[in-house]
Amino acid sequence: MTGNEKDPGDGGIILFDGVCNLCERSVQFIIRHDPDAKFMFAPLQSVYARKLLEDPELGFEEFQAGDLDSFVLIAAGKVNLRSDAWLSICRQLDGWPGLLRVFQVVPRFIRDAVYDFIGRHRYQWFGKKPQCMIPTPDIQRRFKQ
Repeated sequence: MTGNEKDPGDGGIILFDGVCNLCERSVQFIIRHDPDAKFMFAPLQSVYARKLLEDPELGFEEFQAGDLDSFVLIAAGKVNLRSDAWLSICRQLDGWPGLLRVFQVVPRFIRDAVYDFIGRHRYQWFGKKPQCMIPTPDIQRRFKQ
């Protein structure tokens, strides 16, 4: 590795709804644009995610249960939810996804309202699987269970 590259997983851990088709596609999108494996992943339904959610140092008790029905990025001891999580992730991705950071100029309450609207309809629009996604062998090392 050169001095500019990060160690695998240095971008943080992404918690996602493992039965949501939209969430799975989002994880696949991140993996495609993250060739340095900056991010690790864990389904919200996993034992690993439950342990993180119970960690008092991360402060999840401050969030309502509905807030955790989203993408969560935990990086450097900081928790990002909803649109903030997405924008933080996109800033670290290769290629055009990094340009999405321009949406930070949009006030959070507007970004999160759009995020929540899509989130409420994600199963209806994109479907739901009966069980969490099973990573393929080539990306399995990036998933925590």
